[in-house]
Formats: sequence, C-alpha cells, structure tokens
Amino acid sequence: MSSSTVATQLVDYLVEAGVRRIYGIVGDSLNPVVDAVRRTGGSAKGGIDWIHVRHEEAAAFAASADAQLTGELAVCAGSCGPGNLHLINGLYDAHRSGAPVVAIASHIPSNEIGSGYFQETHPDRVFGECSAFNELVLTAEQAPRMFRGAIRSATSGHGVSVITLPGDIAELPAAGGHVPLLLPDPATVVPDQASVERLAEAINRAERVAIFAGFGVRGAHDEVIALAEQIGAPIGHSLRGKEFIQYDNPYDVGMTGLLGYGAAHAGMHDADLLVMLGTDFPYSQFLPDDVTTAQVDVDASVIGRRTHVDVPVHGDVGATLRALSPLVKRKDDRRFLDRWLAKHDKMMHRVVGAYTRSADTLVPIHPEYAASILDEVADDDAIFTTDTGMCNVWTARYINPTGKRRFIASMLHGSMANALPHAIGAQVAHPGRQVVSISGDGGLSMLLSELLTVAMYRLPVKIVLFDNSTLGMVKAEMLVDGLPDFGVDVPPVDYTAIAAAAGIHARRVEDPSTIKQALEEAFAVDGPALVQLVTDPMALSIPPTVTGEQVRGFAMALSKVVLNGGVGEALQMARSNLRNVPRP
Repeated sequence: MSSSTVATQLVDYLVEAGVRRIYGIVGDSLNPVVDAVRRTGGSAKGGIDWIHVRHEEAAAFAASADAQLTGELAVCAGSCGPGNLHLINGLYDAHRSGAPVVAIASHIPSNEIGSGYFQETHPDRVFGECSAFNELVLTAEQAPRMFRGAIRSATSGHGVSVITLPGDIAELPAAGGHVPLLLPDPATVVPDQASVERLAEAINRAERVAIFAGFGVRGAHDEVIALAEQIGAPIGHSLRGKEFIQYDNPYDVGMTGLLGYGAAHAGMHDADLLVMLGTDFPYSQFLPDDVTTAQVDVDASVIGRRTHVDVPVHGDVGATLRALSPLVKRKDDRRFLDRWLAKHDKMMHRVVGAYTRSADTLVPIHPEYAASILDEVADDDAIFTTDTGMCNVWTARYINPTGKRRFIASMLHGSMANALPHAIGAQVAHPGRQVVSISGDGGLSMLLSELLTVAMYRLPVKIVLFDNSTLGMVKAEMLVDGLPDFGVDVPPVDYTAIAAAAGIHARRVEDPSTIKQALEEAFAVDGPALVQLVTDPMALSIPPTVTGEQVRGFAMALSKVVLNGGVGEALQMARSNLRNVPRP
C-alpha cells in the first residue's frame, strides 16, 4: 500500500483498521481528509462512507453509539476551530463510556499556530480531558506513527483518540513506507489465584451475600446467575448493567441509584457481604458503608474508588467467577434470598406498577404508561437510545432487556440531546434492526437539526418523543431541595409539524388509548417516524427510597408554589404523584 499524501495515509490506516464510515461536516482545513475519503469509493467498494450530520456534536455521539454497539473503531471529524470544538460533548460521552472512537480535529495552517489566526484554537489542549491519546501532527515523517498510535490506543480499550491535523500538513506527500497495523486480539484479564481464594473464603464465611452487577458483567450473564444460585444471593444492578443481567434472571431485585426501583438498595444494606461485579457505580451514598465488600473489576484503578473494599479482585468477571465456582460452598439456607425476592415482587407491583395501573384513561398521558406500551410493541432485538433526564427513568423501569435488545444512553457523562444522534450511529451501524430514540422534548430540541440527517439518509429511526414541555428531571431536583420549580417550563411545540416538513412520518398522541396504535403504525413505516406523546408535566419520578428529608422538601416546595399563587399547579402535581409514593 502506497499513500500519496498524509491525508490518504490516515484514511488508508482507518480502512485497514476496519473503519467503514466517518461522521462529520466537511470544510476548509478538513477538505484534504474528506477528499481522501471520497477517493476510497465508499464502503460498497471496501472504502469509507462519509455520513454528513448537521452538527459536529451529533457526529461524536453517533460515533460513540456506533462503537459501543459494534465494538469496532468508529470515527468522527470536524474542521478547524469551531468545527472540531463542537465534537467535545459527544467525545466526553464516548470516552467515559470506553467507546473506541478516533476523532479527527483538523487545524489551521501549521505556520500560523500561536499567532491568533482566524478560527485558531488548540485542539491538542482542549481535548486532553476527554481522550487517552491526543497528539498534534506537525510533520509528514511524524504522521504515520501518530495515526497508528491513535488507532491502537482506541482499539485497546482506552477510549477516545484525537488526531489534530493541520490542513497544510494533510496535503504534504506521505513519508516512508506503509507499516501494517497488526492490531492484537483483545485479552482476558485472569485474576490472581490468591485473590480468588480470598473471595471464596469471604463468601463461604458470610451468611447473607448480595450481588451488585454493573456493565462489567457483559458476557458473563450465566456465570453470575450460577453464582447467585450457588450461594442464594439476590442480584441488584446498576443502570449500565441492566441490559446484561436482568433478563432470564430469577434472582433479580432491581436497580439502585437515583433512577432505581425494587429491592436492590435495601437488600444490599441487609447483607453481611456485598459482592460488586464489574461496576464503578458513582453514587457512594447508595452503597452500604457498614457491610463487608468485595469488588471484582477488569480495571484495577476503580477498585475501592467509591466505597471501602475488603476483598479486591483484579480480573474479568467471567474469568473470575469460573475460577471461583469450584471453591465456593453451596448455601442451602435460602431465607435471605427469598425475603428480598418477595420484597422486590411487592415493590414492583405496589410501587413501580402503580405508575401504569389504571393509566389508560389519564390525560395528559402518564409517561410511565406510555413506556410500558413501548416495551410491549418494540422488537425483541430493538436498539434503544435514551435522552438523559426523565426518559432515562422510564427506560430503566419499563423497557425490559431480553438478552438481544441493546440500550445506549449518556449514562456516565449525563448529557442532554444524546438520544437522536446516538440513534443515527446505531441505525447506520445496524441498518436491519429496529432503532428507537426515546427522546425528551428538551433533548430533541437541542439538536433538532438532526431530524434533517435522519430524513436525508431515510434512516428508519423511530423517534418516540415524551413531550411534557418541561425539564422534568430538573423540576424534580428543585422540588426535593424544597425549591419551587423555576425556568423549567417551555411553551408547547408541534414537533410533528416540524418532522412532517422534513418528510418524516409523524403523529401527535394525546389520548392514551391510541398510544399502541400510533407506535405500531410508526414502526411499520419504511423510513423514519416520529410519535409525539403529550405527557403529564407533573408526573415525576419517585426515588427508590423516599427519605423524610425528600418528603419535607417536596412539601416545602408545594407550599411555596401555593404561596406564589400556583394552587392549581400544586394540586395537579399532588394528584399526579402522591398516589405513587412507596408505602410499607
């Protein structure tokens, strides 16, 4: 392989790494790279497709979802200055999610760097916190090593790599011959035998063991279930772990955390040994501080970061549990497990289930009811992308994993506006699968222009819009802090008219009895579709454990609303939510 320019050398390496698409917006300093992509002939000829988005932030989010779903290298690109700066939010999402993404940040002419030139920024400084590899290319001789290094870093599990490439350097003749990438296959981290033995001793010694599973149990579902059966342990999970452990799981007790539900939180606190498997769960206030804790993780740096750990094990969860199984003694006493399974069942029917019970006639639509209908109608192997905020709550509680469904959200970075661009990347990467963007009106409106991207490529993304004309999560945050909600409400918008103007099938739903029909109709469309569900702005998420402080905050906020003349709003909010407060 002989590359004529530095730009073609970069693109040749990307092709060799298996890249088939780049998400971005063309322009000025990026043009040499774009032209090199054009000359590959597209993916149909073994080259690379250029996926034109309307905002570079969407390009990075799309690449993030593409990489997370395929496990393969994905690429996004932006032109100099403002162009590549727009990538940063999506790159934070990708990097914190561990997605193998390369970002190409083109730059001003190399001889102008440092002169205050038009559109000058310093990408090699700006992107430092959201990347593991971040280098500025200034010579043709340097370029090939930087390109190989960026690809190797991203594909080895380190997250995002950023290549800053001035346009004039991209046009230079390539230097040196082609050195093959020869990327290694991923390795499994096998734990030290002594660590496994210490974990086995702790489990055998404990009377009540609870398991808390995170994203790291991916690929180890059966091993985790077998351990739970062997030792009579209930299994709670984090939001990122949900899709990998909740399905086909007779020991499931729900999820803990801000979006949690079920008995996971209480069950973990009632154990005398908590075994954390593949989770770097960030909310230490939900973890017990008086329970002996073991933690297994492939990344040794996160062990003990959130809570005190008595038994640390550095290793892949699957490999660890396979080594552990012969050393663990079966626990025949099932009382601890049975108690928390019964508690979970009761909580699911009396608390979480209360949101959807008798909700088929409530107007405005109760969002929980709409989410439960979506779960019923969507494909068994659908890919769901979810906006940050209340949409994450409805997805976590009502959209069930099957072992074939996939879930992508900004779970660690927590960005708004991620669902639709994530869906673009998901659909481009999986053209034959149903992709559902669970969008909030706040998130959708932030990157509304990406409706044009979906329409242009006729991507069959189904956008299910939960439209409550408010920032619901922020409203809830204010209320539990004892503050009246302020600055969170916006005027109603006819998003169906906007979508229809772009050539997208669209339907507005206000009657809950027509939700199922509207969704089925949209899912049958050969192309993109949007269903705007007009939901109750007063329907807020009730936390898994309602504290006296939260109740006082909610009551105080309601009293302030009343004093400010909002008696009607206070009554409506109470009617929408108080029936769902957990009761013993």
